[in-house]
Amino acid sequence: MKLVQFYQLQDQDRKLQVGVLKEDSEIVALNAAGTMRDVIRSANVHALEEGASYRLEDVKLLSPLTDPEKIICIGLNYYDHVMESNMQVPKVPVLFPKYNNCLVGQDDEVVIPAEVTQCDYEVELAVVIGKTAKRVSLESAMDYVFGYTVLNDVSARDIQLNEPQWTRGKAIDGFAPTGPWIVTADEIANPGDLGISLALNGETMQNSNTKELIFDVPYLVSFLSNTMTLQPGDIISTGTPPGVGMGRKPQLWLKPGDVVEATVEGIGTLRNTFVAEPIE
Repeated sequence: MKLVQFYQLQDQDRKLQVGVLKEDSEIVALNAAGTMRDVIRSANVHALEEGASYRLEDVKLLSPLTDPEKIICIGLNYYDHVMESNMQVPKVPVLFPKYNNCLVGQDDEVVIPAEVTQCDYEVELAVVIGKTAKRVSLESAMDYVFGYTVLNDVSARDIQLNEPQWTRGKAIDGFAPTGPWIVTADEIANPGDLGISLALNGETMQNSNTKELIFDVPYLVSFLSNTMTLQPGDIISTGTPPGVGMGRKPQLWLKPGDVVEATVEGIGTLRNTFVAEPIE
């Protein structure tokens, strides 16, 4: 099942709705109040009553989650990306946060702040938690996964790498494009063996597989739940493979007008255009 958040283009109030994508061309609304996080909390999304249907071209897709309690990102989690970053392989997961201000959806513009000169892309497999998880075992960790989506961990390298902590360079408004939908866990047989890639203006920049993850999905869920309670709708973004702009020679930075397409096998392609911050 592919689940979306959307509003009708003809709806002047832009009322948020939750729906199911069918045949990649039709959105069927779910008769449920609230956001995707509320739907996930309901525990049995398959039992929700279906409502009106809309053509995909008649709706605006939003980030499939707009109000998670937590967005936990994992840094340096592909061996080759560690090498291109000139860093050591971590012994435990490297963590940093993003926040709801970072979330944008399919075809949304990402604004590059005026002070940022080194804006970078990072395609990632993102895990959506389905039920409260506290001190879960490695063996049971996958029972707490609701589904998966694509997240582009956009980064301002000139801020990130010149300050003691990464947060300010990572948690910029719009710097976590997410979507285009959530694919429920029952449709992904093995999150540890998915093709993952990113194209910049049609040219492939990143191309790998999640089997190259240093810390896999079950480990991350179990590890994080040991010290923080994971809640339904929380996002764990699992890290990016090699090929980021920072690691290229010469280095390559995103500029206004660039179109980035981030793809994870079995989920889909998240597309965003980057624009300059308006000067007042």
